[in-house]
Amino acid sequence: MATVNKAILLGYVGKEPEVRYVDTGVCVAQVRLATTERGYTLQNGTEVPERTEWHNVIFWRKLGERVEKYVHKGDLIYVEGKIQSRSYDDRQGITRHITEIWADELKLFSPKSSEAETT
Repeated sequence: MATVNKAILLGYVGKEPEVRYVDTGVCVAQVRLATTERGYTLQNGTEVPERTEWHNVIFWRKLGERVEKYVHKGDLIYVEGKIQSRSYDDRQGITRHITEIWADELKLFSPKSSEAETT
């Protein structure tokens, strides 16, 4: 039986993308993306507050180049990709675990990026 690893996010970019080039000029861009669930009130009057989740999204090659050119803090973007988890040792030798979305698709919804095509 086949399995599925797919994430679909629509959210706002929290800070300017971090872009770097590795190996033989391969572009890698990282974006912090915020998705928010609205708050609501239960029938018994209990208020459930708004909740924002932050996602680390990684864009490779052409998608990374598009992020570098068109994506900025505050932009609304749509991302499809797969969930990847990894761990690393920080400078103090403490093992850290991180979950990232490796993007396969990017759509830009901010008015200033209307000239950018989608993938």
